[in-house]
Amino acid sequence: MEDTTRASKTQRKQEMTELQALGERIVALNEAQIAAIEMPEFLRDAVMEARRITGHESRRRQMQYIGRLMRDVDPAPIREKISQWDGQSSSNVALEHSIIRWRERLLEDEAALTGFARQYPGADIRQLRLLVRNANAERAAGKPPRSFRELFRLVRETVTGPGAAAAENQE
Repeated sequence: MEDTTRASKTQRKQEMTELQALGERIVALNEAQIAAIEMPEFLRDAVMEARRITGHESRRRQMQYIGRLMRDVDPAPIREKISQWDGQSSSNVALEHSIIRWRERLLEDEAALTGFARQYPGADIRQLRLLVRNANAERAAGKPPRSFRELFRLVRETVTGPGAAAAENQE
């Protein structure tokens, strides 16, 4: 009797290619992220070796080897961890964009300061007003953007600081 649940050769090759691509994603991670992923030591050694290899053909062979080793490992927890990081990084990017938009609004419109204070009650309005004034003066005088950067830092501290979560929920 023949087993009908057996995957076709094409399906097996596609699965192997996906595992190799997952291996490439692992190699591209930084060392702290690699350390955070739970994987067998032989796979971790192969990943670290791939990070050291600079030759194109040698690296390609090492990636194929990692793909082969991945067949013996459950890829689900690794995929889950990587997708978790991808979600965090996209939310971090969104947060940075939000901070940049606030800074631009504050620099362009004085009324934006009132809106910012309403959304973030713990904001240091006096310091924000001073930094906005100084940043606009620096920009007009063509000076280095010291206050511009300080304004970004203060907006970031206010948006990400304690009490910011409550302000975000009110939107």
